[in-house]
Amino acid sequence: MADFKLDIGDKKTKRTFKFELKSPDADQLFGKKIGETFRGELINLTGFEFQITGGSDRSGFPMRKDVDGVGRRKLLLGESVGYHVPKKHKGRLAKRSIRGNTISAETAQVNAVIIKYGSEDLNAKFPPKVKEVKAEAVAAPAV
Repeated sequence: MADFKLDIGDKKTKRTFKFELKSPDADQLFGKKIGETFRGELINLTGFEFQITGGSDRSGFPMRKDVDGVGRRKLLLGESVGYHVPKKHKGRLAKRSIRGNTISAETAQVNAVIIKYGSEDLNAKFPPKVKEVKAEAVAAPAV
């Protein structure tokens, strides 16, 4: 029994839709790997199909497609998933902890993209959030 966040990327509208997935629906994704697909009925989006593109565990360590399993491992990495080299240290390698490519109970977030669209409008189901502006920021500057 685990709960995690599902972030769905839409290439057409260039938006990300966030969805909280709770047990027992979340349990249906256990054992799936990065690159596999799942149907939208899991989150009440009939006709949609999604592909898993990545994720992270509860501590924030990213999942990597080329590491099999559910555990965490330390790898010597250059510029790639899980490690970004600062500009002044180009070519540097570093040992970083990353998570395997399989979804498990330790997974906190799963990233996915839409590969097959259904008839439902996602913008209506997930309306964009309007940011509130504080009253102090709107006030005229002091002279």
